[in-house]
Amino acid sequence: MKIENIIAELKKNEWIDLTHSFGELTPRWPGFNQLSKKIILDFDKYPVKTHLYTFPGQYGTHIDAPAHASESGRTLDKIDLKECVLPLCVIDCSQKVLENPDYALKVEDINNYEINYGKIPEGSFVAMRSDWYKNWPDQEKFLNMDINGESHYPGWDIKAVEFLIKERKILGIGHETFDTDPPQKKEQYPFKAEVCVLKNDIYQIELLANLDKVPARGSAIFCIFPKQEGGTGFPVRCFAIYSK
Repeated sequence: MKIENIIAELKKNEWIDLTHSFGELTPRWPGFNQLSKKIILDFDKYPVKTHLYTFPGQYGTHIDAPAHASESGRTLDKIDLKECVLPLCVIDCSQKVLENPDYALKVEDINNYEINYGKIPEGSFVAMRSDWYKNWPDQEKFLNMDINGESHYPGWDIKAVEFLIKERKILGIGHETFDTDPPQKKEQYPFKAEVCVLKNDIYQIELLANLDKVPARGSAIFCIFPKQEGGTGFPVRCFAIYSK
């Protein structure tokens, strides 16, 4: 098939942006400063305009490369292009999160998903849908702190992560919150599920959006990011395509 025909066929499908826009007021993990920018070329002297940006690599909707958790892990420039396009499986925990903001996706949730939609294919990207993205762009709602200054938001149980890695051999994982590990799951402190993902040479995408707009099964996720030498993380443009 000619490439123009392939592109035309793709454009007949539904395209869903899974990425938040980001800027100076973007919600962020509390250990990071907000983005700053300044103009270094402007139209008063040049025919073009250029900004200088300062922000942490893990900012906005972003990728964590394996090197984020391991000195020997792959960096952004070492992730193969074919890993950037994967079958997308979305596990819906939104109702459970509505009832309990500290909810952690369990192996039981994976089992129930597979009863309804079939076994998760090897080489898939598995995303946890919590609908937490709807709190964007409110930093306070994203952190959801109690009177003691502790955050409450959902994430993954490490046993579920281990199951997906060992038994389903996934290549990517993602969620809508700041962290893989729910802050109130103290036995996973610090970042045990996240480190498990990355040390198994799997990348993850954090702060995804619009997972409620794609089917639980049957779409593909595209994760596009700069080929930064030695990079451990960077903002991404993620989107999903599925047949109408």
